[in-house]
Amino acid sequence: TLKQAASADAQPERAGDGRAHELVAAAATAFSRAAGRPAGGFRYRIGGEVPPARGLGSSATIIAGVHAGLDALHGTQLSRHQLAAIGTALEGNPENICAGILGGFTVSRCDPATGAYVDTVRIAVPTELAFVVASPAVEMSTRESRAILPKRVPFFDAAKSINSAAYLTAAFATGDFEKLRHAVGDFLHEPYRLPRIPGARDAIAAGVAAGALCGWLSGSGSSVLCVARCASAGAVATAMHTAFSQAGVASEKRVLGADNDGLRLE
Repeated sequence: TLKQAASADAQPERAGDGRAHELVAAAATAFSRAAGRPAGGFRYRIGGEVPPARGLGSSATIIAGVHAGLDALHGTQLSRHQLAAIGTALEGNPENICAGILGGFTVSRCDPATGAYVDTVRIAVPTELAFVVASPAVEMSTRESRAILPKRVPFFDAAKSINSAAYLTAAFATGDFEKLRHAVGDFLHEPYRLPRIPGARDAIAAGVAAGALCGWLSGSGSSVLCVARCASAGAVATAMHTAFSQAGVASEKRVLGADNDGLRLE
């Protein structure tokens, strides 16, 4: 929620996380530069159910919300494509930004030379699929999680991961969701991040054993996610939650559906 204020800086309506305020200020600056508008004062309030530092895109949610709010306040009438470009430049990648703004299953492209946002292919996700998330009481900032990754990976690990990503995308594009059972296999980040999250690997395995089609580490963690048909989603959520409990880690479980509409103003 944003509203105009007399001050020259972004001001929270109530005290909040310092990292969130820094992100709001950075988003406001990025919008001002991209839209050619002077930075104006506004107050904001952040609400919702996306937990921070859990690999669920909380940063992108804030960035997209600030940009949409400022676009409405200033009457700049930027397109979703333009908002995606501004957000991608600030976030450093288009994945969460474009999914949040455009909705659905998205595959985005940036210019290999400049990193500038180019475009997105968007696929609507049917209501038959549920996305079951278990978020342990372990925070992992993206910056800290990136520091865990090696600077070099074996060639065939990269090739196998690219193949998995392409196969998963093909499964969503064709709607042949049974193929998701064979779609996941990451060798670029999960081998290094999962061991640092107690119970995470077991939670994914438990979700699949309970009927999920597949599962993976959500973003940089610490949440893990399983894709399931709605009929088995409850059992999958319970199994994932139980696996974390058995590892001595408290967790929250969520059974979610895909938002095909994306960004909206209320």
